Amino acid sequence: MTDYLRKEVKNKLINGDYSCAKEFTLSMFSGKWKIVILYHLGIDGIYRFGELKRLLPQASNKMLTKQLREMEADGIISRTIYPEIPVRVDYSITDLGQSLIPIIVAMYEWGEERLKSMKQDVKFSINEEAIK
Repeated sequence: MTDYLRKEVKNKLINGDYSCAKEFTLSMFSGKWKIVILYHLGIDGIYRFGELKRLLPQASNKMLTKQLREMEADGIISRTIYPEIPVRVDYSITDLGQSLIPIIVAMYEWGEERLKSMKQDVKFSINEEAIK
């Protein structure tokens, strides 16, 4: 087991709180903004906090910070701090995080097809063009 896994997920694994590997996988990107963040880091590359915030205007700073820290603790993104004034912090996807991208893309494609079949005119809270 990776040392990067955060304590709460490790405890669930140790205590048998997951009934299968699918639940564990979902825990890696469960959270309102994690899938979108991972998608952008995996497809577009490095982002700064402010750039991620602009992509997700409805996410509070506190929630965005929490989810970035969890993903860093799980080893799916990395955070690089540059000793500049003002301090610059970059977020990038790790190889482990990159391995989740095909799953996220498949989920996106499934959702698109399902919405088409439902013939729904849907408005999303983020810019759909930004994630294509």
